[in-house]
Amino acid sequence: MHTELDISQHRVRPAQYIESPHADERPADAEISLFVVHGISLPAGQFGLPYITDLFCGTLDCDADPSFEPLRDLKVSAHCLIRRDGELIQYVPFDRRAWHAGASSWQGQACCNDFSIGVELEGTDSTPYTDKQYKKLAQLIVVLQQAYPAITNDRVVGHEHIAPGRKTDPGPAFDWQRLRSEREQCLPSTQT
Repeated sequence: MHTELDISQHRVRPAQYIESPHADERPADAEISLFVVHGISLPAGQFGLPYITDLFCGTLDCDADPSFEPLRDLKVSAHCLIRRDGELIQYVPFDRRAWHAGASSWQGQACCNDFSIGVELEGTDSTPYTDKQYKKLAQLIVVLQQAYPAITNDRVVGHEHIAPGRKTDPGPAFDWQRLRSEREQCLPSTQT
């Protein structure tokens, strides 16, 4: 199914929308100019469970798994999550600031949350991402680049690139060349 943006709502379709309380207004002068790819699984290496949404919505039961203890009281979100089967869930409208990057900088500009869109892929640094995830991610990037032209191809980065030494995702299992190829296939024929 084709991905499109409802710019009046700053939401993508088709996507399930589950509002996260972990977001706020961007600075008035912030131009959306960076797209950050993340990887996440809760518990680590387990997929298809409700815990990622619970984390982003502030409802994670940290007693459900011992590995969740460090997440207690953490306030974090992403604009979207792409599950292993390609399902797209949106938590924060793109015009608002999601809390996904933490301490970060890109090309000398700190506080990447101010000017970026953050998308999580359900996965791990060492587990290959799925065909459906690459396709959905590429579709989403193309749609968002049309709406926010300051997100140029060289400003599609990983969490590892904006927080080196602190973050490693989406990790070595993520194929950046594959994403570029998928993105080119999604471009309108006049842009390829």
